[in-house]
Amino acid sequence: MTTTTTTTRAGGRAWLGLSVLALATLLLAVDNTVLVLALPHLAADLSPSATELLWITDVYGFMIAGFMITMGSLGDRIGRRRLLLIGATAFAAASVVAAYSTTTTMLIAARVLLGVAGAAMGPSALALVAGLFADARQRAMAIGVFTACFMGGAAAGPVIGGFLLENFWWGSVFLMGVPIMALVVVGGLALLPETAAEGAGRLDPASVAMSMAAILPVVYGLKELADDPRQVAAYAALVVGLVFCVAFVRRQRRLAEPLVDLRLFANRSFSAALLILALAMVVQGGVYLFVSQHLQLVERLSPLVAGLWMAVPALALVGGSLAAPVIAGAFRPGLVVGVGLIVSAAGFALVLAGDGLGMLVTGVTIAFLGMAPVGALGLDLIVGSAPPERSGSASALAECGGELGVALGIALLGSVGNAVYGGLVTSPRAGDSLSEALDAAAGLPPGPAAALVGEAQAAFGQSLLVVTAVSAVLVLGLAAISMTLLRHLRPIGQEKR
Repeated sequence: MTTTTTTTRAGGRAWLGLSVLALATLLLAVDNTVLVLALPHLAADLSPSATELLWITDVYGFMIAGFMITMGSLGDRIGRRRLLLIGATAFAAASVVAAYSTTTTMLIAARVLLGVAGAAMGPSALALVAGLFADARQRAMAIGVFTACFMGGAAAGPVIGGFLLENFWWGSVFLMGVPIMALVVVGGLALLPETAAEGAGRLDPASVAMSMAAILPVVYGLKELADDPRQVAAYAALVVGLVFCVAFVRRQRRLAEPLVDLRLFANRSFSAALLILALAMVVQGGVYLFVSQHLQLVERLSPLVAGLWMAVPALALVGGSLAAPVIAGAFRPGLVVGVGLIVSAAGFALVLAGDGLGMLVTGVTIAFLGMAPVGALGLDLIVGSAPPERSGSASALAECGGELGVALGIALLGSVGNAVYGGLVTSPRAGDSLSEALDAAAGLPPGPAAALVGEAQAAFGQSLLVVTAVSAVLVLGLAAISMTLLRHLRPIGQEKR
């Protein structure tokens, strides 16, 4: 027979603590996307080179990915609340430096610190959410709220950025983080309990260095391959990262207090949820890239208007993240995730069958709605499957897997789309991408320009359809994996006797 698990249910204080953690993750998500619209404004003011502009854009994500594992383990050792508050304070200080930067070097340095601070906050916040709620159903709902805030923040970034840039200078997109982080610090001190693993040893410096040497080259290589799959340096970076990854794993097996406890992967629920989450982010990252390009390069919408259109699928992710824990209280989580992914495939099929902007956004919205349970329930399974003393490390692995999944999706699906585009265009002026073709058309007479744009946009449209078809196949495969590897899980809050 089945019975509902009997654990202490959290009260109002825990939900207020969740609001503090949700506020922190909301800002981290906003900060990850808000800079896009500000780039032309700060470029006009600081005059960065092309390389410096790339560093301003990318170094934040590099630092988050590189330091995530280290910060998750550090939080387990010194306390997750302490690390969260340190990260929030550093984030506020770096935001001020970024807002008032007078040189590109100063801004890049500020972005580095923002990334390190963000890496400190992310795993700590997720681990604290798990620690606040002992009841399985409450924890799942809280993580659903946490996930929804992250998704909502990512969607709100371009909208907030557009509003600020219309009324203030480019530094305002950074300065908005200061009062929010002040609230996080005050609220954290008042509402969040301190949690840390008893008797945990010190961080192993060699493991820290090796984790960064494994992650950073992989992220860099994937990002470069997304821009140009022919870059030898990108493949070399991937090889270097994988070599260090193997060395890192071998070292963790020998240490009494490893940076990452590899025994976590022996838990079937943990490993399966982490795999499904990472692969789902592959799809989301690649689809988001192509749809946002379509809106700006084919529909010729401004970044702000394109951001508003992309907010619709993001809001579907928010709604699905909130609904998934409720549904998983009545049905098995593996089934909920699997059925959701089948719905996602149906959304992609709608894109393949339809035509026009409305059908595209509708199909992608349905697809993202179907993928929402992966994030909400996947994070809950990953954190809930780990021992409490390892919740920071488990949270870091979950968030790092998501980061790598997005980067891999942009690289792999981007390469697929670029290959289709290159195989269809015949004009040498079309280049390797639609953006290159549009740049070339700008210097041509009206007739040849229109012909070039038409050919390039048609080729890009076909590449979008191929990427959509590949995504549909991938999510169907993930549905099968979910229903197979997670079939043993009972509905949330129930257990076998």
